[in-house]
Amino acid sequence: MIKDEFQYEVSKEWVEKFKKSIAAREQDEEAKRKDFLKWDAGRGAVQCHVDKLEAEITEYERLMNCDKSQSIEITVENLTELPFALIKARMAAKITQQELAEIIGIEPDRIKQCEDKNYQCASFVEILEVSAALGVEFKTAVMEVDFGEIEIGKKIAEKRLKKRMKMASKAS
Repeated sequence: MIKDEFQYEVSKEWVEKFKKSIAAREQDEEAKRKDFLKWDAGRGAVQCHVDKLEAEITEYERLMNCDKSQSIEITVENLTELPFALIKARMAAKITQQELAEIIGIEPDRIKQCEDKNYQCASFVEILEVSAALGVEFKTAVMEVDFGEIEIGKKIAEKRLKKRMKMASKAS
């Protein structure tokens, strides 16, 4: 995710470099003939980077150029994407980290820390406060409970417990 103008400019530069690399690969007829699968895989890998960066550039431009008189939609496929939605909402609102901190009543360094770590260090209450300050609301939220994932988690926890008990018995 592109979070600022510097990252935006660097991303655009990399797209150009990658495109030049693809063009050079396209001209290398000998490499194509020698090992087409290797040539194609290499070209595909570089194209994948171009596609990802172009999507990020497009999203950044959409956020920076949005009309603040209308709501903007930010798609969140799962809860792990919520931190990015909060950062995008702040960017689209053209609110600095300092301004957001003032609205919520916390230290600006705390917002910077949360965004730098994609809100992994934020409490649930802090996430709710940021969401409210930015006017972030779910239009529709449908959550699916995957019982298979729960069972996998239980098995992992059981193995971890057995390992701890084994280590504790060795230490005794």
